[in-house]
Amino acid sequence: MPVEPYEIVFDTEIESHLTAIDLKYHNLIRRVIAEQLRLQAEVETRNRKKLREPAAFGATWEIRFGPDNRFRVLYRVEPGRRAVVLAIGIKQNNRLRIGEQEIQL
Repeated sequence: MPVEPYEIVFDTEIESHLTAIDLKYHNLIRRVIAEQLRLQAEVETRNRKKLREPAAFGATWEIRFGPDNRFRVLYRVEPGRRAVVLAIGIKQNNRLRIGEQEIQL
């Protein structure tokens, strides 16, 4: 029996988050979000983790990927198989930069 896919919704702030990331990575980011969230948004993997505490932006899940695992996608899953992407950023050391904002981890 086929699994119903998740609806992937992007927060209105995502465009401003992407402006802080080199354009050459935008296709990679879109592809990974679709691959990771379309069917298994609530399944933990090596690079998809449920966050222990709600993180910035009210996210409850995180995806790690890209060169040196530097990219982070923060999202939450809502009833009705809906995955809401809340933030996209770059992690460097103990800092997560999302758009112009820097978050200490």
